[in-house]
Order: sequence, then C-alpha cells, then structure tokens
Amino acid sequence: MARPEVLDRIQGAEREAEEIVEEAKDEREERIAEAEQEAEDIREEAREEADDLEAQRFEEAREEIDAEREDILQSGEEERDQLEAQARERRDETVEYVVERFVERVHA
Repeated sequence: MARPEVLDRIQGAEREAEEIVEEAKDEREERIAEAEQEAEDIREEAREEADDLEAQRFEEAREEIDAEREDILQSGEEERDQLEAQARERRDETVEYVVERFVERVHA
C-alpha cells in the first residue's frame, strides 16, 4: 500500500474517531439533560404529593378541631343547664333564708 493511501486511511480513521467521540459527547449531554429533567419531574411530583398530604392533614386537623369544639360546646351547654336547674331548685331556699335573716334583723 502506498504512503498516500495509508495516510488517507489514517486520516479517515481519525475523522471517524472524532465523529464517534463527538456523537458520544452529544449522547452524553442528551442523557444528562434527560436525567436532569427526570430529576426535576420527580422533585415536582414529590412537591405536589407533599402539598396534597399537607392539605389533607390540615383538613383532617380542622375537622378534628371542629368536632372537639362541638363536644366542648355541648358539654358546656349541659353543664350550664345543670347549674341553672340547681339554681332554680335552691332559689326558694335562698329566698326563705334571706327573708328569715331580714326578719331577724328587723326584730333584733
């Protein structure tokens, strides 16, 4: 094989190697970009799931607080009703006691 042919083959092989290297670099950059996009998609999905979970827990807590509030109000109303009933029952006793003390003071 003549020198020019060998030189042409070497130059052809070098160009082919450069093309292979360039393709590999392009493919590497493309894979990196795809991986970065996939990572961003995963982060965004995780953020959305976290936001949904936060909203769900917030709503559950609100419902629990509302239920507890209603229980407290109901309990307070029942206690108030009992106190009012006790006060009504003792009203006659109290009036009688006050009248007796008044009469004692008047006659003293």
